[in-house]
Amino acid sequence: MYVYADNGATTKMSEMAINAMLPYMDNIYGNPSSLHSAGQRAAEALYTARETVAKCLGCLPNEITFTSGGSEADNQAIISAAAKGSRKGKKHIISTSIEHHAVLHTLDKLKKQGYDVTLLPTDENGLVTAEQVAEAIRDDTCLVTVMYANNEIGTVEPIREIGRVCRDKGVVFHTDAVQAAGHIRVNVKDDNIDMLSISAHKFHGPKGVGALYCKKGIPLVNIIEGGAQERGKRAGTENIPAIMGMAAALEEACENIETNTAKVMPLRDKLIAELSKIPHSRVNGDIQKRLPGNVNMCFEGIEGESLLLLLDEKGICASSGSACTSGSLDPSHVLLAIGLPHEVAHGSLRLSISEYNTEEEIDHIIKSVPEVVEYLRSMSPVWKDLESGKRQYYFK
Repeated sequence: MYVYADNGATTKMSEMAINAMLPYMDNIYGNPSSLHSAGQRAAEALYTARETVAKCLGCLPNEITFTSGGSEADNQAIISAAAKGSRKGKKHIISTSIEHHAVLHTLDKLKKQGYDVTLLPTDENGLVTAEQVAEAIRDDTCLVTVMYANNEIGTVEPIREIGRVCRDKGVVFHTDAVQAAGHIRVNVKDDNIDMLSISAHKFHGPKGVGALYCKKGIPLVNIIEGGAQERGKRAGTENIPAIMGMAAALEEACENIETNTAKVMPLRDKLIAELSKIPHSRVNGDIQKRLPGNVNMCFEGIEGESLLLLLDEKGICASSGSACTSGSLDPSHVLLAIGLPHEVAHGSLRLSISEYNTEEEIDHIIKSVPEVVEYLRSMSPVWKDLESGKRQYYFK
């Protein structure tokens, strides 16, 4: 049996998204910046897609800028807010220790330019609080950036409350909503969000396209120079087929959030309940405030890479952390940030399921994971030390 359980890395494109793209790869192929009829047909499609994405996020069409994905949107949002603050002598930024590297690496770049960055610690489930944010805000704070939902452990942050604190303090609030959009309700006005990043391939759209919401009145800094596309704030001819696919996928996902959640959450909870029976294991992330399809666990005495390879032999596609770092032998920075030691964080498994997964597939995972864990432990010197008492178990 083949089971794709790595939807946190990327999703299968929906039929609706594929069908939405096809006309713009064949008949409607004009450049939307061209004045002739072929170009204007493409321009009309571009505006329709912008309207669709804006409606899904609860903002105005002219507050949406199309990008190459979530990483570019994160970069542009953070750099723009930092530049806005710098003009007023404000160069302090607040974020968290569990952000995606698109955020953390951008903050590292800004630190070299003289910005002061505060990374808030989380609790053992990966949660930060609005109170932490309020206490960290200073007179020179120009930006707070906190991810909506963590890409590894699935924890959903109190975004609305954090946004309210930022709104009251007059500080720009950005959220990386790449994992949240299309899976939980996101409304930038209700959630007090000033800037927000999304990526199409996380909600059954195509790869290589995303969007940045930027509240009217916050100037964007160009990070790609060239033509006057995207109101002069993102140069390069727009990828109309991909944008149309993203708009269709996001609209479909948002229209079906309740239905999809009702299907996915019981499968997720079944996985958590059954895999938690494996001795000396732990679920990572908040059990209640969690993405509908996310399961992240650690198993003592094994290596995550070996676990993934053996699961793949059983037809199961999974990951041991975020896709952007899955090729690294280093343990997840997220798991280390929530307090797990290196040797335990190495034995992590992320299963991220979608509405396309079936009960039979979940049962296959439930049967396979304990078998692989037992096999790996039988060969593990670390596990032998744990069993003999030379080392202490971390999980009871």
